[in-house]
Amino acid sequence: MKADDIAVKAENVRSLCAETSAGGGMLDRLARRSVLSFLSSLAGGSIRLEEAGASHQFGDPSLEDGIHAKVSVSDNRAYRMLLLNDSIGAGEAYMAGYWTSPDLTAVVRLFCRNLPRLQRLGGGPARLAVVLQSLRHRLSANTPAGSRRNIHAHYDLGNELFATFLDERMMYSSAVFPHPAADLDTASLHKLRLIGDRLAPATGDRVLEIGTGWGGLAVYLAERFGCRVTTTTISQEQYAHARKLVRGRGLEGLVTVLDRDYRELEGRYDRLVSVEMIEAVGHRYLPAYLARCDALLVPGGRMLLQAITMPEQRYETARDGVDFIQRYIFPGGSLPSIESILHATGKHTSLQMKYLEDIGDHYALTLRHWQRRFLDNSARVRELGFDDRFVRMWQFYLGYCEGGFLERAIGAAQMVMVKA
Repeated sequence: MKADDIAVKAENVRSLCAETSAGGGMLDRLARRSVLSFLSSLAGGSIRLEEAGASHQFGDPSLEDGIHAKVSVSDNRAYRMLLLNDSIGAGEAYMAGYWTSPDLTAVVRLFCRNLPRLQRLGGGPARLAVVLQSLRHRLSANTPAGSRRNIHAHYDLGNELFATFLDERMMYSSAVFPHPAADLDTASLHKLRLIGDRLAPATGDRVLEIGTGWGGLAVYLAERFGCRVTTTTISQEQYAHARKLVRGRGLEGLVTVLDRDYRELEGRYDRLVSVEMIEAVGHRYLPAYLARCDALLVPGGRMLLQAITMPEQRYETARDGVDFIQRYIFPGGSLPSIESILHATGKHTSLQMKYLEDIGDHYALTLRHWQRRFLDNSARVRELGFDDRFVRMWQFYLGYCEGGFLERAIGAAQMVMVKA
């Protein structure tokens, strides 16, 4: 289907959703009734709902291992938006200030525990919204040109924004905490050490990194092991920052920073590392991405992949749907399952799995640190030119992700593969 045809179909569905949303107060009241009915049989914890001076309790607040949350609704449109558009609608209502919570993560965790019923909440009108969002998402396909647009939409928001919540090395991926009380800088350095130990490059080895970030890993590998690192990104902000970092550390002879799509890479490397870049590849291109990694490695070469993953039980449903993160944070994003990675690897490469470690719990803790830093620096975020709606959008994004990791609705893993 051509992009123009998709755009026309998306506009038609958008019109249907607009007609469904007409009626204002009556539809909002009906939506509220449906949401309260859903909450009345809540499992896995409790939620206190406050609205218009009234307070309602749902679920079991005495449940010892339950999740207990509080939500304040200031505008009944929040119910309609949740009913019609699931996580996207909930996020949009939060961005608009229609509802708030002192603990977003708890709200997300509680809804994750009731996910099957939540997905059936909106019925037919919600399915229309799903069609619309899916059509929109297809316009963000990760072709070479589309990948650059998608990466630009997130990673080129400005290095100053990311500096408000990341660690000193600007690592925008899960840290690994040597102990729960470790600070974020310590945990990020520990993650780099683990990656280095698992890659184990020798002095002078050729190492390829796909997905530079802000250059922290490339610099670490070059300085610790004396290997020659080629790293590539298609974010202009990251490219400029990484080049400046390499010059500042005097590593021009060891680290080469490229502005190049993975499909354009050439050469042969002893080691390959890619940290949380595979999520930007997209399901359609997953076999081609892994095959390209295989082609770039010498026989016996080692690859370390760190990935955010989707449980296999939900992979097909999630693959064909669109959530808040894909709509507002990472256009074109798609989480693979570990099984989908292994299937594509087995069918399209000569890579063999040697090691796998689940680090999902570490990601939840990483996100907790990011949230605190972002909130502590929200005034600085506004000084950079981002408005209240953007600040609330990122609050929802970070809380949404932490809750997902804590409830294992999403996961993360480090994998080491060797080319036969």
